[in-house]
Amino acid sequence: MGSIHNLFRNQGLTRPSDGRILGGVCAGLGRRIGLDPWPARLLFVLLLLVLPGCQVLLYPVLWIVMPKDQPGEVGVSSTFPTAPPA
Repeated sequence: MGSIHNLFRNQGLTRPSDGRILGGVCAGLGRRIGLDPWPARLLFVLLLLVLPGCQVLLYPVLWIVMPKDQPGEVGVSSTFPTAPPA
């Protein structure tokens, strides 16, 4: 499981310790693609409604597979460049 966690951590998919409600999966996914937690949660729910399959298992599997942020780890959103202010 450590190698999977390292793979996800290297890709920037981690569950933050702040801004999470249940497990931090949606907050981590949103942070990875550049969204705030609430729009990411809404997008996640909409995708679950549209995609066929076993939606009930997707969140718990991601919860297990995505590692938590390490103490002192810089969030993904701060490592990716942002657009300059207009």
